[in-house]
Amino acid sequence: MGLGDRNLGTGHWNVSIITFIPLLPLETSPHLPAPTNVEIYSHNFQSLLRWSPVPAENGSVLYTAQYRTGFYDEWSGMGCAQTPLTQCGFPPEMSRRRWTILLRLRAELGPLTSPWIYTPPFVVDKNTSLGTPRVNSVSVSPDSLLISLSPPFTPEPGDPLQYLVSYWENTTSPTVKKLNESKTLFQIGNLKESTLYCFSIRVQLKIYSGHLLQGEQSAPECHRTALSESTRAGYIVALFVLGLVFVNLVAFASVRLWRYHQKIKDWAQPPLQIPPHFREFLRDPGLEELYGPAEEEPQTLVVGEGSGLEGEEPSPNTCRDRAGTEGPPQ
Repeated sequence: MGLGDRNLGTGHWNVSIITFIPLLPLETSPHLPAPTNVEIYSHNFQSLLRWSPVPAENGSVLYTAQYRTGFYDEWSGMGCAQTPLTQCGFPPEMSRRRWTILLRLRAELGPLTSPWIYTPPFVVDKNTSLGTPRVNSVSVSPDSLLISLSPPFTPEPGDPLQYLVSYWENTTSPTVKKLNESKTLFQIGNLKESTLYCFSIRVQLKIYSGHLLQGEQSAPECHRTALSESTRAGYIVALFVLGLVFVNLVAFASVRLWRYHQKIKDWAQPPLQIPPHFREFLRDPGLEELYGPAEEEPQTLVVGEGSGLEGEEPSPNTCRDRAGTEGPPQ
Protein backbone atom coordinates (compact mmCIF):
# COMPACT_ATOMS: atom_id res chain seq x y z
CA MET A 1 0.00 0.00 0.00
CA GLY A 2 1.22 3.43 -0.86
CA LEU A 3 0.92 6.61 0.99
CA GLY A 4 -2.91 6.37 0.65
CA ASP A 5 -5.75 4.12 -0.45
CA ARG A 6 -8.26 5.02 -3.22
CA ASN A 7 -11.92 4.44 -2.42
CA LEU A 8 -13.27 3.07 -5.67
CA GLY A 9 -16.84 3.78 -4.72
CA THR A 10 -16.38 7.46 -4.10
CA GLY A 11 -13.31 8.14 -6.13
CA HIS A 12 -11.53 9.95 -3.26
CA TRP A 13 -8.05 9.29 -1.75
CA ASN A 14 -7.49 8.84 2.10
CA VAL A 15 -4.01 10.12 2.95
CA SER A 16 -2.28 9.38 6.39
CA ILE A 17 0.90 11.38 7.32
CA ILE A 18 3.18 9.98 10.11
CA THR A 19 5.57 12.30 11.61
CA PHE A 20 8.65 10.95 13.56
CA ILE A 21 9.75 13.17 16.37
CA PRO A 22 13.09 12.02 17.75
CA LEU A 23 13.26 11.88 21.56
CA LEU A 24 16.39 13.73 22.74
CA PRO A 25 17.65 13.21 26.29
CA LEU A 26 16.79 16.12 28.63
CA GLU A 27 20.00 15.83 30.72
CA THR A 28 22.27 18.96 30.86
CA SER A 29 26.06 18.83 31.13
CA PRO A 30 27.49 19.92 34.52
CA HIS A 31 29.28 23.29 34.57
CA LEU A 32 31.96 24.69 36.92
CA PRO A 33 32.43 28.46 36.78
CA ALA A 34 35.87 29.90 36.16
CA PRO A 35 37.75 31.91 38.84
CA THR A 36 37.08 35.65 38.93
CA ASN A 37 39.14 38.72 39.83
CA VAL A 38 42.26 37.12 38.42
CA GLU A 39 45.21 39.51 38.68
CA ILE A 40 48.98 39.63 38.92
CA TYR A 41 50.44 41.39 41.93
CA SER A 42 54.11 42.41 41.72
CA HIS A 43 56.12 44.35 44.31
CA ASN A 44 59.90 44.75 44.35
CA PHE A 45 60.11 42.25 41.46
CA GLN A 46 58.37 39.55 43.52
CA SER A 47 55.21 38.50 41.66
CA LEU A 48 52.24 36.24 42.25
CA LEU A 49 48.96 35.35 40.59
CA ARG A 50 45.85 35.68 42.79
CA TRP A 51 42.09 35.27 42.31
CA SER A 52 38.75 34.98 44.08
CA PRO A 53 37.57 31.50 45.16
CA VAL A 54 34.92 29.65 43.19
CA PRO A 55 31.87 28.77 45.35
CA ALA A 56 30.95 25.09 45.50
CA GLU A 57 28.30 23.26 47.49
CA ASN A 58 29.93 19.84 47.50
CA GLY A 59 33.64 19.28 47.80
CA SER A 60 36.64 21.56 47.71
CA VAL A 61 37.54 23.44 44.56
CA LEU A 62 41.14 23.12 43.40
CA TYR A 63 43.02 25.40 41.03
CA THR A 64 45.68 24.90 38.39
CA ALA A 65 47.85 27.72 36.99
CA GLN A 66 50.21 27.55 34.01
CA TYR A 67 52.47 29.96 32.18
CA ARG A 68 54.31 30.43 28.94
CA THR A 69 56.61 33.08 27.54
CA GLY A 70 56.15 35.23 24.51
CA PHE A 71 58.68 33.14 22.60
CA TYR A 72 57.17 29.67 23.17
CA ASP A 73 53.63 28.38 22.76
CA GLU A 74 54.03 25.51 25.18
CA TRP A 75 52.37 25.89 28.58
CA SER A 76 54.34 24.92 31.67
CA GLY A 77 53.33 24.41 35.28
CA MET A 78 53.98 27.04 37.95
CA GLY A 79 54.08 24.57 40.83
CA CYS A 80 50.42 25.25 41.56
CA ALA A 81 48.64 22.23 40.07
CA GLN A 82 45.41 21.38 41.92
CA THR A 83 46.12 23.68 44.83
CA PRO A 84 43.37 24.77 47.27
CA LEU A 85 45.02 28.19 47.66
CA THR A 86 43.80 31.28 45.84
CA GLN A 87 47.25 32.55 44.94
CA CYS A 88 50.36 31.23 43.24
CA GLY A 89 53.83 32.73 43.38
CA PHE A 90 56.11 32.95 40.38
CA PRO A 91 58.78 30.20 40.42
CA PRO A 92 62.47 31.11 39.99
CA GLU A 93 62.41 30.23 36.30
CA MET A 94 59.90 33.06 35.81
CA SER A 95 62.07 35.66 37.58
CA ARG A 96 63.46 37.17 34.38
CA ARG A 97 62.52 40.81 34.64
CA ARG A 98 62.36 41.46 30.88
CA TRP A 99 60.44 38.36 29.84
CA THR A 100 56.90 38.64 28.55
CA ILE A 101 54.80 36.22 30.60
CA LEU A 102 51.31 34.91 29.83
CA LEU A 103 49.32 33.03 32.48
CA ARG A 104 46.18 30.92 32.51
CA LEU A 105 44.09 29.54 35.37
CA ARG A 106 41.17 27.15 35.81
CA ALA A 107 39.13 25.61 38.62
CA GLU A 108 38.69 21.88 39.19
CA LEU A 109 36.14 19.94 41.22
CA GLY A 110 36.41 16.19 40.87
CA PRO A 111 35.94 15.39 37.18
CA LEU A 112 34.64 18.89 36.49
CA THR A 113 36.88 21.64 35.16
CA SER A 114 36.18 25.29 34.38
CA PRO A 115 37.27 27.10 31.24
CA TRP A 116 40.76 28.57 31.22
CA ILE A 117 41.11 32.22 32.19
CA TYR A 118 43.99 34.00 30.42
CA THR A 119 45.85 37.06 31.66
CA PRO A 120 47.22 39.85 29.46
CA PRO A 121 50.97 39.81 28.72
CA PHE A 122 52.97 40.75 31.79
CA VAL A 123 56.53 42.14 31.99
CA VAL A 124 57.93 42.39 35.51
CA ASP A 125 60.32 45.21 34.60
CA LYS A 126 57.43 47.43 33.54
CA ASN A 127 54.60 46.38 35.85
CA THR A 128 56.20 45.93 39.27
CA SER A 129 56.01 48.53 42.05
CA LEU A 130 59.00 49.56 44.17
CA GLY A 131 58.95 49.99 47.93
CA THR A 132 60.92 52.30 50.20
CA PRO A 133 64.65 51.93 50.92
CA ARG A 134 65.64 50.82 54.43
CA VAL A 135 67.76 53.23 56.50
CA ASN A 136 70.47 51.20 58.25
CA SER A 137 72.20 53.92 60.26
CA VAL A 138 72.59 57.69 60.61
CA SER A 139 75.82 59.23 61.96
CA VAL A 140 75.60 62.85 63.10
CA SER A 141 78.32 65.51 63.11
CA PRO A 142 78.14 69.28 63.76
CA ASP A 143 77.47 70.09 60.10
CA SER A 144 76.29 66.88 58.39
CA LEU A 145 74.35 63.61 58.50
CA LEU A 146 76.00 60.43 57.17
CA ILE A 147 73.28 58.02 55.98
CA SER A 148 73.64 54.32 55.19
CA LEU A 149 70.72 52.52 53.52
CA SER A 150 69.71 49.41 51.57
CA PRO A 151 67.59 49.23 48.40
CA PRO A 152 64.10 47.71 48.64
CA PHE A 153 65.12 44.84 46.31
CA THR A 154 68.26 43.05 45.26
CA PRO A 155 69.51 44.96 42.22
CA GLU A 156 70.91 43.19 39.22
CA PRO A 157 74.43 44.04 38.03
CA GLY A 158 74.37 47.29 36.12
CA ASP A 159 71.02 48.52 37.45
CA PRO A 160 71.05 52.36 37.22
CA LEU A 161 69.60 52.87 40.69
CA GLN A 162 69.18 56.39 42.05
CA TYR A 163 68.12 57.68 45.49
CA LEU A 164 66.12 60.91 45.57
CA VAL A 165 66.71 62.55 48.96
CA SER A 166 64.56 65.35 50.36
CA TYR A 167 65.71 67.03 53.58
CA TRP A 168 64.69 70.08 55.59
CA GLU A 169 65.18 71.83 58.91
CA ASN A 170 62.44 70.96 61.38
CA THR A 171 60.83 74.40 61.68
CA THR A 172 57.34 75.80 61.25
CA SER A 173 58.03 76.81 57.62
CA PRO A 174 60.79 74.50 56.33
CA THR A 175 62.57 74.83 53.01
CA VAL A 176 62.90 71.43 51.33
CA LYS A 177 66.21 70.70 49.62
CA LYS A 178 66.94 67.74 47.34
CA LEU A 179 69.84 65.43 46.56
CA ASN A 180 70.31 62.75 43.92
CA GLU A 181 72.60 59.94 45.07
CA SER A 182 73.64 56.69 43.42
CA LYS A 183 75.46 55.16 46.42
CA THR A 184 73.99 53.55 49.51
CA LEU A 185 76.34 55.61 51.75
CA PHE A 186 76.12 59.37 51.31
CA GLN A 187 76.30 62.59 53.30
CA ILE A 188 73.95 65.54 53.71
CA GLY A 189 76.26 68.50 54.37
CA ASN A 190 76.25 72.23 55.11
CA LEU A 191 73.94 71.87 58.11
CA LYS A 192 73.64 73.93 61.28
CA GLU A 193 75.02 72.51 64.48
CA SER A 194 72.69 71.29 67.22
CA THR A 195 69.71 71.55 64.85
CA LEU A 196 66.99 69.01 64.12
CA TYR A 197 66.84 67.94 60.46
CA CYS A 198 64.41 65.55 58.76
CA PHE A 199 64.80 63.59 55.53
CA SER A 200 62.79 61.30 53.26
CA ILE A 201 64.11 59.02 50.50
CA ARG A 202 62.64 57.30 47.45
CA VAL A 203 64.31 54.99 44.96
CA GLN A 204 64.26 55.42 41.19
CA LEU A 205 65.19 52.77 38.61
CA LYS A 206 65.74 53.39 34.91
CA ILE A 207 64.70 50.27 32.97
CA TYR A 208 65.95 49.11 29.57
CA SER A 209 63.16 50.85 27.65
CA GLY A 210 64.17 54.20 29.09
CA HIS A 211 61.20 54.47 31.44
CA LEU A 212 61.67 55.31 35.11
CA LEU A 213 60.22 53.22 37.89
CA GLN A 214 59.50 55.46 40.89
CA GLY A 215 59.51 53.87 44.33
CA GLU A 216 57.41 54.83 47.31
CA GLN A 217 58.43 57.81 49.46
CA SER A 218 59.79 56.77 52.84
CA ALA A 219 58.40 58.15 56.07
CA PRO A 220 60.30 61.21 57.40
CA GLU A 221 63.12 60.45 59.82
CA CYS A 222 64.60 63.20 62.02
CA HIS A 223 68.03 63.56 63.67
CA ARG A 224 69.79 66.40 65.52
CA THR A 225 73.27 67.47 64.48
CA ALA A 226 76.03 67.45 67.09
CA LEU A 227 77.75 70.34 68.89
CA SER A 228 81.11 71.57 67.61
CA GLU A 229 84.15 71.47 69.91
CA SER A 230 84.30 75.27 70.17
CA THR A 231 80.64 75.50 71.16
CA ARG A 232 81.07 72.69 73.65
CA ALA A 233 84.10 74.46 75.20
CA GLY A 234 82.09 77.69 75.41
CA TYR A 235 79.31 75.89 77.25
CA ILE A 236 81.82 74.36 79.68
CA VAL A 237 83.37 77.78 80.44
CA ALA A 238 79.93 79.31 80.93
CA LEU A 239 78.92 76.53 83.31
CA PHE A 240 82.18 76.93 85.25
CA VAL A 241 81.63 80.69 85.63
CA LEU A 242 78.07 80.18 86.77
CA GLY A 243 79.22 77.61 89.31
CA LEU A 244 81.89 79.95 90.63
CA VAL A 245 79.38 82.78 90.98
CA PHE A 246 77.00 80.49 92.81
CA VAL A 247 79.72 79.38 95.27
CA ASN A 248 80.65 83.04 96.00
CA LEU A 249 77.02 83.93 96.61
CA VAL A 250 76.65 81.02 99.03
CA ALA A 251 79.84 82.03 100.89
CA PHE A 252 78.73 85.69 101.11
CA ALA A 253 75.32 84.67 102.41
CA SER A 254 76.92 82.39 105.03
CA VAL A 255 79.15 85.23 106.33
CA ARG A 256 76.21 87.61 106.60
CA LEU A 257 74.18 85.01 108.44
CA TRP A 258 77.01 84.43 110.94
CA ARG A 259 77.50 88.14 111.56
CA TYR A 260 73.86 88.89 112.19
CA HIS A 261 72.76 85.58 113.56
CA GLN A 262 71.76 87.06 116.97
CA LYS A 263 69.55 89.67 115.36
CA ILE A 264 68.06 87.10 113.10
CA LYS A 265 67.47 84.85 116.10
CA ASP A 266 65.76 87.65 118.01
CA TRP A 267 63.69 88.46 115.00
CA ALA A 268 62.80 84.85 114.40
CA GLN A 269 62.14 84.07 118.13
CA PRO A 270 60.83 87.19 119.98
CA PRO A 271 60.75 87.15 123.88
CA LEU A 272 57.76 85.50 125.47
CA GLN A 273 55.08 87.97 126.47
CA ILE A 274 51.56 87.70 127.73
CA PRO A 275 49.20 88.44 124.89
CA PRO A 276 47.46 91.83 125.15
CA HIS A 277 43.98 90.37 125.65
CA PHE A 278 45.26 88.34 128.63
CA ARG A 279 46.88 91.45 130.11
CA GLU A 280 43.61 93.37 129.83
CA PHE A 281 41.81 90.48 131.51
CA LEU A 282 44.25 90.43 134.42
CA ARG A 283 43.98 94.19 134.91
CA ASP A 284 40.22 93.98 135.53
CA PRO A 285 39.58 95.41 139.10
CA GLY A 286 36.82 92.89 139.73
CA LEU A 287 39.45 90.16 139.88
CA GLU A 288 40.94 91.66 143.07
CA GLU A 289 37.64 91.26 144.93
CA LEU A 290 37.15 87.80 143.40
CA TYR A 291 40.61 86.49 144.17
CA GLY A 292 41.58 88.78 147.18
CA PRO A 293 42.63 87.35 150.67
CA ALA A 294 39.83 85.97 152.88
CA GLU A 295 38.55 88.23 155.76
CA GLU A 296 39.75 87.31 159.17
CA GLU A 297 37.18 85.61 161.34
CA PRO A 298 35.89 87.85 164.18
CA GLN A 299 37.34 86.98 167.56
CA THR A 300 35.32 87.07 170.76
CA LEU A 301 36.82 89.25 173.40
CA VAL A 302 36.20 87.91 176.88
CA VAL A 303 36.97 90.21 179.66
CA GLY A 304 37.63 88.40 182.91
CA GLU A 305 36.65 89.69 186.24
CA GLY A 306 39.26 91.64 188.00
CA SER A 307 41.69 91.40 185.21
CA GLY A 308 43.65 94.42 184.21
CA LEU A 309 43.54 97.82 185.62
CA GLU A 310 40.48 99.86 185.80
CA GLY A 311 39.96 101.88 182.71
CA GLU A 312 42.58 99.83 180.84
CA GLU A 313 41.72 97.55 177.93
CA PRO A 314 42.89 94.01 178.23
CA SER A 315 45.66 92.96 175.94
CA PRO A 316 45.13 90.39 173.23
CA ASN A 317 47.50 87.96 174.94
CA THR A 318 45.42 87.96 178.06
CA CYS A 319 42.31 87.21 176.07
CA ARG A 320 43.91 84.26 174.31
CA ASP A 321 45.26 82.88 177.61
CA ARG A 322 41.94 82.95 179.21
CA ALA A 323 40.17 81.46 176.30
CA GLY A 324 42.60 78.58 176.40
CA THR A 325 42.31 77.91 180.15
CA GLU A 326 38.62 78.33 180.64
CA GLY A 327 37.63 75.73 178.09
CA PRO A 328 34.26 75.36 176.60
CA PRO A 329 31.23 76.47 178.60
CA GLN A 330 29.42 73.84 180.60
